[in-house]
Order: sequence, then C-alpha cells, then structure tokens
Amino acid sequence: MPDKVIFIAFAKEDEAARNLFSGQRINARSPYSFVDMSVKEPYSSQWKERVRTRVRRSAGVIALISSNTPAATGQLWEIGCARDEGRPLLGLWIEDGYRTKPAALGTAPVKAWTWEAVSVFIDAL
Repeated sequence: MPDKVIFIAFAKEDEAARNLFSGQRINARSPYSFVDMSVKEPYSSQWKERVRTRVRRSAGVIALISSNTPAATGQLWEIGCARDEGRPLLGLWIEDGYRTKPAALGTAPVKAWTWEAVSVFIDAL
C-alpha cells in the first residue's frame, strides 16, 4: 500500500520537532509511514497558494501544537486551510505541560505525540 500523503503544520520555532516527527516515519519499528507535504520554506508572495495546493493533495493534516502555536500565524492559517478544504485534522501536543488547544483546530482532536495516536489517525485516512 502506498504511503499516505500528510501535510504537517508547525510553528517555525518548532522546526526541530517537525524534523524529528517527520523522521520517525522512516524508523523500521514505526507502525506508520507517510509522505511529508509541509512547506519548509519561509513566507513568500505565493506561500498561501502553495500551502493550499499541498493541503488539497494531502489525505490529512497533522498540526504540531506547542506554546509557539498561538503566535504562529502561518501555522494557524495552515490549520484553517485544512478545515476549509475538509481535510481530516489531528493536533499533536509536542511540549510537556502545554495543553492549550488553538481555536483554529475547531472540533479536531489533539492527542499526545505517540506512535499509536499517529498510526490510528493515518490508518483511518
């Protein structure tokens, strides 16, 4: 079965966590695999268009949630874009002790960053 295409929404300050999260997919013991469609380049005039195109091509969106998220206007826009496009959405807590769910996630669940939580989400897509 081909890998699912997943868009990863993250605050720029959380790029190291995104790299770790994305890298887990190639671990031989990882119960899931996916193609990372996150936009890794900084803002440009065509940024929103590129994000929307990638979100539309994705089976789902995983948002990495931290204390940086409330001020991460780009990440919040990506989450809103995922909702606008009707993509399944999962938030993952990436910071111990931080549990403030951004309003942009709406009714989407936010779970602890575990292989099981990610696997269940990806398998359901």
